[in-house]
Amino acid sequence: MGKASLLTSERRNRSARGTQVRRERVRSAWLFLSPLLVGLLVVAGWPLLRTLWFSFTDANLTQLDQAQWIGVENYLYYQDGAFYGVLADPDWWNSVYNTLFFTVITVSLEVVVGVIVALILNANFKGRVWVRAAILIPWAIPTVVSAQMWLWMFNDQFGIINYLLMGVGIISEPLAWTASSSLSMWAVIIVDVWKATPFVALLVLAAMQMLPSDCYEAAKVDGIHPMRVFFRVTLPLITPALLVAIIFRVLDALRVFDLVYVLTSNSSSTMTMSVYARQQLVEFQDVGYGSAASTILFVVISLIAVVYLYLGRRQLGISS
Repeated sequence: MGKASLLTSERRNRSARGTQVRRERVRSAWLFLSPLLVGLLVVAGWPLLRTLWFSFTDANLTQLDQAQWIGVENYLYYQDGAFYGVLADPDWWNSVYNTLFFTVITVSLEVVVGVIVALILNANFKGRVWVRAAILIPWAIPTVVSAQMWLWMFNDQFGIINYLLMGVGIISEPLAWTASSSLSMWAVIIVDVWKATPFVALLVLAAMQMLPSDCYEAAKVDGIHPMRVFFRVTLPLITPALLVAIIFRVLDALRVFDLVYVLTSNSSSTMTMSVYARQQLVEFQDVGYGSAASTILFVVISLIAVVYLYLGRRQLGISS
């Protein structure tokens, strides 16, 4: 009984010491994070609260100090047999559809192409260092510069895209890529995939560089087909990196503005939620209405991020 009591007491002491160490680590983590959190509170917290406040007022760009509280009328209200507000505006729901369509297509293409590019860059060939450096150029170029460059390339009169397509016989006459309602969204998608794919490829390549080589050598000796090795070994091991890449790209795609605005301005066929909010805020000078649209966009992005991270943690078996 004496030895059992001593063992029990030792286990309790070890558990207490482990708990104390974890608490100290948590306190240290919060201490190191506190400057960042204060900076975020000042830089992002105050503008966010200000926007939320304006969304419940009739604020105008020229008379912000005279804003009056109107409740949720900017979001939705009923009057004279009809609904009004952002949530009743067909243009808003058109921008929601455009944003979701853009997000699904671009992120899907970027993940697939990014993984293929990462597999190529992970192979051992001559000049691999230079190819890796070159593949990052689209991602390094500022978005506005990329959009303006592609705008010239898509020009229906002297753009190189039409010149090349007509040269190989794919099209018979120049196409108005950024002006056509049926082509403008695909033009924006092409530019975004070209620019953001290197980001996905970089994250996936970093994950591949950390994979153990033993399993690949064993698979090669056993004569297992490379495709089976990829789906059975590589893909499950790089899943955490893919989840990080996807969440970053989804958040970026949902709030896309500069790329769409430079290429197609306020075109209804490509108008996203950010472009819609900017139009209400700047061109129509309706700060209250535009703030309501911005707040809804923030809520949508936050909910998607929380749900995605929760599902990702469950898939990876990470406890909260």
